[in-house]
Amino acid sequence: MYNMLTGVDLAKKEIQVCVAKSNKIVRNMPMTPTAFSNWLATQKPMTVVFEACATSNYWYQCAREYGHDARLISAKLVSNIRQNQKTDKNDAEAVLQASQLSNVNFISGKSKEQQELQSLVRMHQLSVKHKVAYGNQLCSLLLEFNIKLSPTDAGLNSAIQSILEDAENGFSAIFREALHTAWHQYLKSIELVKHYEKSVARASRASEDCKNLMKIEGVGPTNAVNLYIALGCCELGVFKKARDAAACIGLTPIQHSSGGKVRLGSIGKNIRNSSLRANLVAGAMSAVNQAVKRDSRTKKDEWIKGLVERRGKRCAAVALANKTVRTAFSLLRNGTDYKAELLSA
Repeated sequence: MYNMLTGVDLAKKEIQVCVAKSNKIVRNMPMTPTAFSNWLATQKPMTVVFEACATSNYWYQCAREYGHDARLISAKLVSNIRQNQKTDKNDAEAVLQASQLSNVNFISGKSKEQQELQSLVRMHQLSVKHKVAYGNQLCSLLLEFNIKLSPTDAGLNSAIQSILEDAENGFSAIFREALHTAWHQYLKSIELVKHYEKSVARASRASEDCKNLMKIEGVGPTNAVNLYIALGCCELGVFKKARDAAACIGLTPIQHSSGGKVRLGSIGKNIRNSSLRANLVAGAMSAVNQAVKRDSRTKKDEWIKGLVERRGKRCAAVALANKTVRTAFSLLRNGTDYKAELLSA
């Protein structure tokens, strides 16, 4: 860190800036976003710490462009550090104090490319939720009339068509019209999911890092993009080693150690990004199933088969997902291409 340290509490219309020099606060003042941008441009290089929230990645990028050492810090940690009532001044001062803790873990900032990729993933996730919600509503409403539907896209589509074409099922014209509208909403949601899937796939192919990650077993376009975002691409200062990255994603056992005795349990439930872990484990399970069915081609195939024999497929899938994260971390940090280690002939 630089000798001059600045804690920033971000908001839409007013930004609170707390500046300290040699561990002594010299100013704590509000600024407009425009004034804050101009102020950053005129200051000598310093350490600027932002509370991780909306617009924090934008200001993180802006501060780095002006030559400052920009960092993001957890809002929960800042809340625990704040000593007095919640005001803008106290929040900015708490950001400053939290950043000076000896064991503080900063949050990795995202580049503009990573933000765009993350936005694509979020839009895809929301479209999937809407599709599932529309399908569940159609199934549950028609179940009230003792009409049992298959929850699959094809089954639901054919069943709704049959219901609308059946003139003798006793449904009124008003209900038929409403059902037809709901059905078309469901069909549009399916098209939207496919559209975002194609967008994510195109984005992953356009990124050299994502294309390299897709060479790993069990990693497709979505997992490649998610790993690229989560691991910070070229800015891997947050994780000192690959094991830390796997632990942050939630792919390591929980410890219940006491009195010098180490006890390891199952993987934790309280994690920040549950969808990332779920997708990684699902991709790993697919790779495990393929490895078990075919003859071993690589040393990793041999490792997977041995693990399945000892612990079963589920444990093997979690272990492979853990290895996938550590491999991805190494590839992104070192800038190397992934090559599976083949078995010797």
